[in-house]
Amino acid sequence: MELRRRNIGQRSTTAIGFGEMPLTIEGKPGHEQAIETIHAALDAGCRHIDTAWAYYESGGEEETGEKLVRQALQSWSGPREEVLVATKVGHFRNFTDGRPTWDVDGRPESLIRYGKQSAEALGVNSIDLLYFHRPDPKVPYNESIEAIKQLVDEGVVKDAGISNASIEQIDVARGILGKSLVAVQNQYSPIYRDTEDTLEYTRKVGLAFVCWSPLGGFRKAKDESRFDPFKAVAKAHQVSYQQVVLAWELSKGDHMFAIPGAHRPATILDSLHAGQLELSADELATLG
Repeated sequence: MELRRRNIGQRSTTAIGFGEMPLTIEGKPGHEQAIETIHAALDAGCRHIDTAWAYYESGGEEETGEKLVRQALQSWSGPREEVLVATKVGHFRNFTDGRPTWDVDGRPESLIRYGKQSAEALGVNSIDLLYFHRPDPKVPYNESIEAIKQLVDEGVVKDAGISNASIEQIDVARGILGKSLVAVQNQYSPIYRDTEDTLEYTRKVGLAFVCWSPLGGFRKAKDESRFDPFKAVAKAHQVSYQQVVLAWELSKGDHMFAIPGAHRPATILDSLHAGQLELSADELATLG
């Protein structure tokens, strides 16, 4: 299928990427199915894969997400050089009261170490796009960003991004990273619109906005009603409501990207079709 393409920095890639996280955290499918799912996305034309140092099961082997992406690309017969692989550093997994949880480590020395580990796990000399995963309240934000800059300066990273960031933090990163900063990855979906200020600000300053959990992620049942307008539009188009959600997100601007996750090929293939879905002005007005 012909997928919509946009630029992240100077690099053209598909507006709908593949969020790898569900393939390597709790509830993940088997290894063979995980590889098959990534290959299905790539074979369909997807050229944007998003992973992270912290995508692994709590208590298990670290960096399994990055290692899975490397294995999938090595075993794929298509043009590897066309694929933008993004990863993130600054998060890690642990247990809290016996439950798998997430914690942060934004210390400069840790980020530099994690970044180099990510390059090794991905099997590359230089990472296409590296995000600072999440601010660490124990570490001044500028110090964490200086570490990302060092990775860029050392050639470990080609382009830099920040994730889960406010407008103030975007400006701090812009001041330190300059043109090396190309993207902001924040949560955004019909049930999570708190980041609309950063969505608009990234458009204003020329940065890509990559929305994570674009289909809502792990949501509570009480939130389901917010998808009703999308389901109504989907019925008219005879497509899944997930396609309508993704098409709505892409309509927010040419700087918008979405990285839906999937456990199986059929799911990611359905999401990728959203790039071909055209919504009318009246439909977009209804969706908000």
